[in-house]
Amino acid sequence: MPTNPTPRALLFYTHALVGGGAERVWARLASGFAARGDRVIFAVDFEANAALPLLTKDVTLEVLPRGHGAATLALAKLIRAQRPAASLSAISVSNLKHALAAHLAGRADRAILSYHGFFDSEPERLSRLGYRLTPLLARATAATVAVSQALRRDLIARLHAPEARTTMISNPAAPEPFPQRVDAGALARRPPLIAAIGRLAPDKDFVTLLRAFARLADPAARLVILGEGPERARLEGEIAALGLGGRVALPGFAASPGEVLAEARVFALSSRREAFSLVCVEALAHGLPVVATDCGGPGEILNAAALGAITPVGDVEAFARALAERLADPGDPEPRQTRALDFTLAAALDRYDRLIRATVRHARSRG
Repeated sequence: MPTNPTPRALLFYTHALVGGGAERVWARLASGFAARGDRVIFAVDFEANAALPLLTKDVTLEVLPRGHGAATLALAKLIRAQRPAASLSAISVSNLKHALAAHLAGRADRAILSYHGFFDSEPERLSRLGYRLTPLLARATAATVAVSQALRRDLIARLHAPEARTTMISNPAAPEPFPQRVDAGALARRPPLIAAIGRLAPDKDFVTLLRAFARLADPAARLVILGEGPERARLEGEIAALGLGGRVALPGFAASPGEVLAEARVFALSSRREAFSLVCVEALAHGLPVVATDCGGPGEILNAAALGAITPVGDVEAFARALAERLADPGDPEPRQTRALDFTLAAALDRYDRLIRATVRHARSRG
C-alpha cells in the first residue's frame, strides 16, 4: 500500500464499532489511512467490539462521553485540539453531531459527511432528523459522500443535498485476503446451495426469498441465510408454512461468511432497498452469480449479465426463475472475481484521499 509522502491528521467518527456495514467500512478506511502514514483518530460514542478487530493499533480510539449533547461537545473539543486536516463521519446521527461539532470547533469547512443508507431504512427519530436536515448540513460542511449513485440521486432529489458538493465513493468491499480463483467446472459441480447474508429485518425481505426458493423444482436445492435480527420468528414460521424445514438453515450471524460462500453455487439478495451491498461484492469475489432485486446499489455493482440477474423488488416468480437458471448453469466465475476487484480498499482510499486533498485546498480554517 502506498505511503502518504505528507502525513496528515485525520479524524473518523461514527457512533460505535458495531457489526454494521458502514461501521466496518469506516474502520477499514481509518486503518488504511493509518497504514499509509497518516495520524488517524477514530472517535465513537460508546465502546463496541464487533468491528474493533478491523481497527489497527496504529489508529487512536477515542470514546466520547455518553449522551448526544455531551458527545457533541467532546467531539468539538477533540476537533479543536487535534486540528485534523479533515474530519469524516458515517451514518445519519453521526453526521448530524459531527456537523454541529465541526461548526463549534470552527472547522466545518474541513468536515466530510457520508451516507450509507436510504432515509426509508432509518427507524430512529434522530436518524430521520439527520436526513431531513441534509440540505442544511451538506451546505454547512465541505462535502457529502454517498456510497452509490442511487443513494446520491436520492439525497439530491428527495433530500435536496447540493449536487456540486455531493459525490459518490463506493465502499471498500472486496475481502482481504482475496479468495482464490474459482474454476467454472468446480463451481458447477458444487451441491445446489443458495447463500444469503443479512440482518433478519424487513428491509432484507427474506420472505420473498423463501417463497421463491419454495418454487424451485430441484428437491436437492438448499438455502442458508446468515444473519440475526427481529424477524427470526416470522421467518421460521414462513419456513414451516412452506414445508421447507429440512432444506433451509438460519444459523445466525457469521463474522466470516467466506466458508459458506466457498460452498455455495448461487448468492441471493432479495432486499427492498440497499444503498450499496457489501455482501454482493463478497459473493462476486467468491465467483458466485448473484440474483438480486432492483433495490439500488446492487444494480450498479452487477453491471454486466455475466455477473448475475436483477429482478423487480418483491417479484417472487421472477426471483425464482432467476435462481433456477443460475443453479442450473452458474456460469464463469472469472468476470465476477474481476469485477469484485473494482471495490478494493486501495481504490476507496485513493478516492477518499482525492476528496480530502480537495477539501484541504478549499478550507479557510487554519491547518
